[in-house]
Amino acid sequence: MTQNPTPIHESVREFYAAQTRSSGSCCGPEPSACCGPAQNNLLYPEELITNLPRDVANFSLGCGDPISLAGLKPAETVLDLGSGGGLDCFLAARQVGEAGHVIGVDMTPEMLTRARASAVRMGIQNVEFREGYLESLPVEDGSVDVVISNCVINLSPDKPKVFREVFRTLKPGGRVAVSDIVTNGALPESVQKDMQAWGACVAGALDMKEYTHGLEEAGFIQIQVLPKDGSGNPLPSLPVGQVFSATLTALKPL
Repeated sequence: MTQNPTPIHESVREFYAAQTRSSGSCCGPEPSACCGPAQNNLLYPEELITNLPRDVANFSLGCGDPISLAGLKPAETVLDLGSGGGLDCFLAARQVGEAGHVIGVDMTPEMLTRARASAVRMGIQNVEFREGYLESLPVEDGSVDVVISNCVINLSPDKPKVFREVFRTLKPGGRVAVSDIVTNGALPESVQKDMQAWGACVAGALDMKEYTHGLEEAGFIQIQVLPKDGSGNPLPSLPVGQVFSATLTALKPL
């Protein structure tokens, strides 16, 4: 990794390392903002996660289904930001096939160890996991077709830099398909400074308009933000000053 961790990085990393050690997910008796109403895998169509080992399918800390959103094609190269236990990478690997390639990037060694072990156990050879920060991705310029992420960009203390890094790694015409936690209006300052709330996908959530502006500033076009409820359905109205999940898509110009 090519940058020094901030206190927020350290706090978030310990939060997710603890999730790995407990073999749980954030969707426990008191789920955090990155969870649906029950088990997280309910956010995926059943046919998408079928035939996966239960411990892989149930170990997710996301807030949506970026795989279906991305519309992946055979032979594409996919980059997953904050790949965690590897679930989205494994689902993507199925869709891009043997001619495709999936790169998962995560800053938590315990997550990387778990994901790599699962890939070996399932015999998935078109996926790799790299240690790194979203603000300094260990990925070559213009080398990926699609960037996906599931409730992770909100954890970064420098989201404009993340957006620039995503833009850098995408090929011209490449696309972004992200599920993330956002807000409609600013969160209280006390929440924004709460280290535990950062790990729980709350304190770092961007306002929807800020998210869109950040992507535009990085150079993206055709940006769409669609707020969702905990089951992945469109929200009929937007809560003010609270976090909620959303799908976000964008394109890098040709």
